[in-house]
Amino acid sequence: MSISLFYLIAFLSIFFSVMVIFSKNPIHSVLYLIITFFTFTIHYILLNAQFLAIVNFIVYMGAIMVLFLFLLMLLNLNEDSEPMKSNLLKIAGVIAGMSLLITLVGSLKSLHISDPVILQTQDLGLVKNLGKVLFSEFLLPFEVSSILLLVAMVGAVLLAKKDTKRI
Repeated sequence: MSISLFYLIAFLSIFFSVMVIFSKNPIHSVLYLIITFFTFTIHYILLNAQFLAIVNFIVYMGAIMVLFLFLLMLLNLNEDSEPMKSNLLKIAGVIAGMSLLITLVGSLKSLHISDPVILQTQDLGLVKNLGKVLFSEFLLPFEVSSILLLVAMVGAVLLAKKDTKRI
């Protein structure tokens, strides 16, 4: 992994995440968030975590962010429908932002900045190794979660189904 490529992608991640915050148009903000998630996918690929890269690409960029984009387009937000922001909300936002800034400065002071993480084993994030761990050490939690998801799907179908006997 090239250090300069890592820092370029890190800079782009930070830049587009700041653009999400400071964009006035909510549609542009969602599009910047999609680009930010894409840079995260590139980071996962650089760190040899292919499964996380694929899941991030399909689930976040492909499903959730498209849902956000369609929702914003359906809401048809404009200046007339936006609520007026009170001064109390602005003061609370400034206090929360300053608290975040103080936390970040304190964290950076205690952090010793060195080179990015270099993996000792190159096959750490492969799907084959994830499957081996998932079906050996974590077999019981995996099966319990699959049963819980099945019960949730059956419950959702039963709740959505109309009762034709009560007419």
